[in-house]
Amino acid sequence: MAGKTPETLRSRRWYGEGPGSTEHTSHALQAGYAREEFQGRPVIGIVNTWSDMNPCHAHLRDRAEAVKRGVWQAGGFPVELPAMSLGEGYVKPSAMLYRNFLAMETEELLRCHPIDGAILLGGCDKTTPGLLMGAISMDIPAIYCPAGFTMGATFRGERFGSGTGPFRYAPDLIAGRLPMEDWEAIEQKIWSSPGTCNVMGTASTMTALAEVLGMSLTGASSVPAMDSRGHQLGAAAGRRIVQMVWDDLKPSDIISDASVFNAAKACVALGGSTNAAIHLIALARRAGTSFTLDDFNDIGRQVPVLANVQPSGEYIMHEFADAGGLPALLTQMASKLDLDCATVTGATLGENIRGAKVGDANIVRPLDNPVATEALAVLKGNLAPNGCVIKPSAATAELLQHRGPAVVFNDADDLAARIHDPDLDVDANSVLVLRNVGPLGGPGMAENGMIPIPRKLAEQGIRDVVRISDARMSGTSFGTCALHISPESWIGGPLALVEDGDEIELDVAGRAITLCVEDAVLEQRRQAWQAPEPHYKRGWGMLFSDNVNQAHEGCDFDMLASREPTPEPPVHGKI
Repeated sequence: MAGKTPETLRSRRWYGEGPGSTEHTSHALQAGYAREEFQGRPVIGIVNTWSDMNPCHAHLRDRAEAVKRGVWQAGGFPVELPAMSLGEGYVKPSAMLYRNFLAMETEELLRCHPIDGAILLGGCDKTTPGLLMGAISMDIPAIYCPAGFTMGATFRGERFGSGTGPFRYAPDLIAGRLPMEDWEAIEQKIWSSPGTCNVMGTASTMTALAEVLGMSLTGASSVPAMDSRGHQLGAAAGRRIVQMVWDDLKPSDIISDASVFNAAKACVALGGSTNAAIHLIALARRAGTSFTLDDFNDIGRQVPVLANVQPSGEYIMHEFADAGGLPALLTQMASKLDLDCATVTGATLGENIRGAKVGDANIVRPLDNPVATEALAVLKGNLAPNGCVIKPSAATAELLQHRGPAVVFNDADDLAARIHDPDLDVDANSVLVLRNVGPLGGPGMAENGMIPIPRKLAEQGIRDVVRISDARMSGTSFGTCALHISPESWIGGPLALVEDGDEIELDVAGRAITLCVEDAVLEQRRQAWQAPEPHYKRGWGMLFSDNVNQAHEGCDFDMLASREPTPEPPVHGKI
């Protein structure tokens, strides 16, 4: 691998010598920097997703300063580049609608500026894949630094997980058994400090996968947001990225088929979010690897759940971190990993985790004592020809083989209007079906897939029924929910043809999902189906709708997934 010299730095095209570089040099001088601070030094872009509208990232302003400290220490020149912050709590209709926006922004921020290497600051669900997708496509040296997770809490003496906590108590509120003042106490505890969800939701899943892919420093995904080690790791990443620039160590040197398969295996062992089935495929396609949804299914059969962390297990992220965190878990499953994969540290994955210790074998389990046998299954059938996903480890075992009549909701508004209607024709055997909430139908494939338990069932003490949709659900969610039905109903997928009372059979062991209606009847319905009007006729929404692919392909844009190189911008300074 050829290294860089000051003369071959990418930023040299901006910060060279002579009249052609005068404009760029003068603006650096205008900002108060002396020539010796930036000329001939690696310029490190810190892509920061801090925002007042994303309290999970409230501390990333300070984290960026720690990164800058490390960059300066190593002889680099740090510059901070704000990027769109995809806070799950506020962004509507869905942060997923804007994941590709952040990916494009990250790639183009790094391309159009004199950047030699990048530090990516994120954590909240879509920020991790968005930042990584952009950095992979740009393919300059990059390190991902996760925000870390929020504080832990208890309610009624029980561990309180962000997301899982309120989800577990919501049926009691709906049924009138939980006082509103108790619910308000739960709201106060959900996120009681900066940081992402403190369970194995999408945020902690994706930050762990970034580390296994080789794109983060060792142990970075197992540090709480407000722990001082977060800033220490930020400074260490700042120092390391400067050396990576000199070594010219890029994502294309790190991410491979083997590292993506490692990440998928780790996802399953963590009891990770079903959203990873979309994001990891998108990352793999950006990197030009062969990984598909079928590979995820095969891995789901091979690797058990080893992390005893909510929603698949009992504990929360602080306890997982204290028990050794991700490095310790990887040692437990080392026999299933390719330990020779490269990482941003310059060492292999195996070398990175050497010496990691398990602090609590009940939280970080060995292969012969798993929490559950399956964390992710891909189902196919006439209802999902291209597949859908379910999380058996967070489902009700008795419902994993089930046949029942459909109760159909046409979209999210219809669901909100009727789900708690006392006259809703539903019982414990019913299969709740929600459609037109996929990538195009949502729009943006919001986390509607954990359909609420109807009030009339919650009042009977029923806590789970089979639920099917072309939506996603939060990684903190649980229940017997078949998600990401592909192709989606908005484009005429089979889910669009389901009617109330149709029998639907779920067979997780057989990896099948079946609409028990004769083909001739389905064909009649297909002929009568009419395509809906587009949600958008201009702007980003239209660009998204015209280019997004389906869930089993990662919901990326094909034009972005290509590994065709994008030309470097011409740099013509004013004289």
